Amino acid sequence: MSKALLALRSVGKRYPGGEPVLSGIDLELRRGEVLGVIGTNGSGKSTLLRILAGVSEPSAGIIDGRPRVGYLPDRFPAATRMSAMAYLRHLGRISGLSEIDGRAAGLLTRLALAGGPGAPLRQLSKGNAQKVGLAQALLAEPELLVLDEPWSGLDKDTHGVLGEILAEARERDLSVVFTDHRAEVARAHATRVLRLSGGVLGPADEHRDSGGSGERARILLRGPGSGDWRTEPGLVVVADGDDRCELTVPAERCDAVLLLALRRGWSVLSVRTPVAK
Repeated sequence: MSKALLALRSVGKRYPGGEPVLSGIDLELRRGEVLGVIGTNGSGKSTLLRILAGVSEPSAGIIDGRPRVGYLPDRFPAATRMSAMAYLRHLGRISGLSEIDGRAAGLLTRLALAGGPGAPLRQLSKGNAQKVGLAQALLAEPELLVLDEPWSGLDKDTHGVLGEILAEARERDLSVVFTDHRAEVARAHATRVLRLSGGVLGPADEHRDSGGSGERARILLRGPGSGDWRTEPGLVVVADGDDRCELTVPAERCDAVLLLALRRGWSVLSVRTPVAK
């Protein structure tokens, strides 16, 4: 097994005068892994992500590894007078990046930022400010992408784009950690899902966490194409022949799977949604 990109050993966090927020966290993150962490508000998800991103120090335990990190915090500083492009350019220069403008503009275009790169941050809606936050997390081409509630406030089309970005990150052998309070969203996009409860990180209970609409899409592909679909999170391989493959996937992940199929050399014969789970 390959060496972990980042590992937490018995990590804890306690703020002065308060109860422990995190206790005895053991976690290994490997390249090509997309980890979804679910939990209620106040469970410590944001604290855990700040430690993973290196912006907060644990009160106890050991952290092994220093990957290049892209971090989307739970609160984005949208009150600044800067435009979206000026903000990304400023952060890129702080990080020592070159040729910032082209990459920043490309990310903002892909995320369909309202008003474009010149839009003032203080005039953006929560969802559009979130798009700028995603762009800054991706700007430095990180090895580890840490996203705190990344779907919060995003429109439906951008949900699909974010799903594509996570699939691409996995294809490029990056490591991703994201949080969400909805188990169905985590399971649709993650290769592994853990639950944080009472400051303790452990396996998610699939029976307990089942919910949501349960809508799934059925995708029929024609090959030859590459890749083992059985290793993809949230997918069910209905049929797998010499030149055809039929999949069922969570409806919200349909666009990301279609993009991945095309990149792997498959042709899409049909897409039907929804089908019974």
